[in-house]
Amino acid sequence: MEKVLMKGNEALGEAAMRAGCKCFFGYPITPQTELSAYLAKHMAKRGGTFLQAESEIAAVNMVLGASSCGVRAMTSSSSPGISLKSEGISYIAGSDLPCVIVNVQRGGPGLGGIQPSQSDYWQATKALGHGDFQLLVYAPASVQETVDMTFKAFDEADRYRMPAMILSDGLLGQMMEPVMFPDIVPDIPEKPWACCGHKNKREHNIINSLYLKPDELENSVLERYKRYDAVKRECTDAEAYLCDDAEIVITAYGASARVAKSAVNGAREKGIKAGLFRPKTLYPYPVNEINEACRSAKTVLSVEMSMGQMVDDVKLALNCRIPVEFFGRTGGIIPTPSEVLEKIESLSERSR
Repeated sequence: MEKVLMKGNEALGEAAMRAGCKCFFGYPITPQTELSAYLAKHMAKRGGTFLQAESEIAAVNMVLGASSCGVRAMTSSSSPGISLKSEGISYIAGSDLPCVIVNVQRGGPGLGGIQPSQSDYWQATKALGHGDFQLLVYAPASVQETVDMTFKAFDEADRYRMPAMILSDGLLGQMMEPVMFPDIVPDIPEKPWACCGHKNKREHNIINSLYLKPDELENSVLERYKRYDAVKRECTDAEAYLCDDAEIVITAYGASARVAKSAVNGAREKGIKAGLFRPKTLYPYPVNEINEACRSAKTVLSVEMSMGQMVDDVKLALNCRIPVEFFGRTGGIIPTPSEVLEKIESLSERSR
């Protein structure tokens, strides 16, 4: 495998096609438009279908239709566009359909701005539509990881029959890095539930999220949550960096983790025992992994490009046994390593 220099958004599009994605439906919005543009240029040449829908709402419902036929399908957008898709995402989850949704986050609320942000954490992990459902949520921190997680998202979405999200941001989407694409043929499972025609050789398959009888709806939700329990056991992933003896553990994901790692290195140079815990999956949250990483910790510091949306998950994962502090920038401003290091030094002084 040779390395190629690619922009994050374009690398994600290339990875999706190599992972077996045959249908993409989307609508332009900054800062994810390069992803759509790349697929518009290349997808038809590889036997796939690219369609720019008339709206975000139309796009996500096209994904529902394609997925109902057993096809690997994807849509992408950025923060306010994902909000528009939320009803359709709930329908997809309620129909037990696999797909991949990409959110290249920008600042909010409202129209906000077009600079990088991580203020859609709550939306992705807690409230991406009405009803009792979850998405697999992957949080890459590099272009290479964006590629790797795209392959995994399609595979795990099929495995558990649920939507998966790549939660990127404007920094990761726009930056260029060397990347390698795995030379593999996608292993797409059989989908006996799909509505893809049967020539009267079997019973009709029905894709549906409407249950007028309460007990049927409850049973449907309970069966879905059995799969979510399996997801929690089998799909967590995280990186622990210099955490073995760390007294201050920084928690950060995505682009913020790159900044936090530099700050941790700076703290170590000053004799401060700091480490970094980076969740790669935001749902399911890596509870066992963070507890292992924080064995020596006296304080945890959550660093985010938001007003602290991950803090509650950190507290819950640690059962509130360690104080959790917060440092972040919002509105599209990226925290700097020096800012984070200053906060680490302040916490170190306080603990003496």
